This record gives sequence, structure tokens and C-alpha cells, in this order.
Amino acid sequence: MTELTAKTKLSIGQRIKRNWREHSIVYLFLIPILIHFLIFQVFPFAFSLVLTFMDWRVIGVSEFVGFKHWLNFFSDTLAHKAIWNTVLFSLYYIIPTMALGLTLALIINSGIKFSGFFKGIFFLPVVTSFVIIAGIWSWIFQGTDSGLVNSILGIFGIEPQLFLSSSSQALMVLAGLSILKVSGSTMIYYFAGLQSIPSQLYEAAKIDGANAFRIFWKITFPLLKPIHFYVLIITTIGSFQVFDSTYLLTGGGPNYSTTTIVFYLYQQGFTSLNLSYAAVLSYILFFIILVISLIQRKYLGQDSSIY
Repeated sequence: MTELTAKTKLSIGQRIKRNWREHSIVYLFLIPILIHFLIFQVFPFAFSLVLTFMDWRVIGVSEFVGFKHWLNFFSDTLAHKAIWNTVLFSLYYIIPTMALGLTLALIINSGIKFSGFFKGIFFLPVVTSFVIIAGIWSWIFQGTDSGLVNSILGIFGIEPQLFLSSSSQALMVLAGLSILKVSGSTMIYYFAGLQSIPSQLYEAAKIDGANAFRIFWKITFPLLKPIHFYVLIITTIGSFQVFDSTYLLTGGGPNYSTTTIVFYLYQQGFTSLNLSYAAVLSYILFFIILVISLIQRKYLGQDSSIY
């Protein structure tokens, strides 16, 4: 039995050596990536889980507190409001972003003159610094007579709106900023999908007498189902991670109406230095995104092949 075990170990060792000789160049490139992944992905994820069960102090001795921070979440009304604000932001953001991206893709795919120029114009907000875009957006929706939108509304006799200073309007304005910023990316995804649809299908539909509206709903829109699903997933994840627009324009106000879950997590972790509770909020966010993604995959991701 001992000799058999030795032979088995030897054969395994020989296989490992042979595999190393055959694929050594692959391992040389893969090992640094794996090390980077372990240090900057796996370790922080595991360590943050440990933090949720501790009172972690930047200065001083940390102590184990069990489920204290998890239980605190259920009584934290501000955290619940932040999650609700994030859900509302997603409703304001996801469908308009997909619709605008598809519309822009249809425009540049229609073969109009200067389509390349328009593609660059539509994509410009994506490559422009978010700070610059946010500054322009803040001026456009300034809650005074000098704001661009209020100046236009004044022409029609409408009183100036507060926009970013209004609890009922601020979140929609922030959603509009994100739509402007991201729609260029969704346009590219939809444009790639439109390019993959065979032209023979359109030609056959035209021969059968189908108009442009019917061609869109019966051919174009259904065959873009994989793109719809992909864009829906990434826009949903992005909407639940919104932070920069809140940080730059409203600071979570007015009256916490734009405090999103990631912004609240930031406040707890880096303003209040409550790192343990911030870790709990990060896992709550992770579970929410995971559940929503699984639901989307179950009901919208089935049979997502183009043909």
C-alpha cells in the first residue's frame, strides 16, 4: 500500500512538472494577476466580513461584538431611506437610459450624413470628466432666475423651480445627470447589436409590405434582446452604486432626499469612521444587487441568443 501511494504521488508530481514545462509561460503571466486578485479583491472582501462582527477602531483596541451592527441596520431609518432613495433613482434612471441609448443607436445606424460626427457628439459626455459634466448640470438646473432651465421656463410664465434644493425634484435631476453621462455607452452597445442583425431580414420584411414601425417592433427590438438584458444588468448595478452626483451636487440633501445607500455608506465609513457599520451596509448593498440580478436573469435572461 505504501509503495502504491508513493507511485501515485510520484505520478502526480510528474504530471505537475510536465504541465509546468508545457504551460510555464502562461503561469508566469497568470501568477501576478492571481496575486493581485487575492490582495486587492479576495482579502478586502473577506476582511470586510470580519469587520461586520467587530467594533473596529482606527485608533485603539478593536473588539468582537457579534451581530450588533447587523441588528442596528434594522432600526436605522436613515439607512432604509437611503435604500428607498436608491430604488427611486433606479426607476428614474434605468428605462430612460436604455430608451435614449437605443434611440441614439437607431439614429447613427440609419445611415444619415455625418453619422460618425453625431456618434462622437453623443459619446462625448462618456469621456468627459464627471466633475465638469456635474458643474454644467448644476448651472443648467440652478434654482434661481439665472439658471438655464428656469430662464426657459420664465419665457412661458412658469415660476422658477428649486430643482437641486427641492426634496421632490433633486433626485430626478441627479438621475437626469446620470442619464446624460451613461447614454453614450448604451448607444454603443445597441449600435453593435444593430450591426449584427442580418440585412436580409429587413429586405424580406419590406418585400412583405411591412412599414418602419412594424419592422422595428417585429424584427429590431426582439433581436436586440441580449443587448437589452446586458444593458439592463449594468445600468441596474450602476444605479445602485450611484455616489458621485450626490457627493458633488447635493451632499445627500435636501432633507436626505438624495442620500443614496453608497453615499450613506461613505458617510458612515469615512466621515464618522464607523467602518464596521459601513461594512455591513456594503454587504446589504451586495445582497440587494445580487437578488435583483438573479431575478432579472431568471425572467429576462432566458433564451437570450440572437437567433
